Amino acid sequence: MASGDIAHVDPASLPMGSAVTPSGRVSSALWPGTGFGTPPFARDELILLDDTLKETSDVAEIRFSVFIGDLGSDAVAGARAALEQAPEPYNGAVLAVSPNTRDVVVVSGKDVAGRLNDRVAELGVSAALSAFKQGRLVDGLVSALRVMATAVSRP
Repeated sequence: MASGDIAHVDPASLPMGSAVTPSGRVSSALWPGTGFGTPPFARDELILLDDTLKETSDVAEIRFSVFIGDLGSDAVAGARAALEQAPEPYNGAVLAVSPNTRDVVVVSGKDVAGRLNDRVAELGVSAALSAFKQGRLVDGLVSALRVMATAVSRP
């Protein structure tokens, strides 16, 4: 996949109860009585994060995404790989967090790189770090997204 290509998921390859939403996200349902085990976030935290992603994307006119997981030995390259899988990589930005290595990286697509520059990314990371240090991952993500959406220059 070339940088900036949109990743497409074949709906036929998804498990029963899953669908690709118009925004490009994969939504999955569970059988009654089954669960995810121990989900990493509470329901209210997921709703807050989802609402924040929508609001900040609308305000900034940049498609924000969040990636939480291993970014590999080169955190920036890992974040760029996550951006390539996002629904709108050219017009998007990824806030990537690697909890095990404590890396926090912001990368943006080529169409918005001038608007979401290093200064804006640094503001977002700074906003996230204080909550992260207190063990509040979702609060840090929400703070970073809101700060970046406010600080980004308008098209």
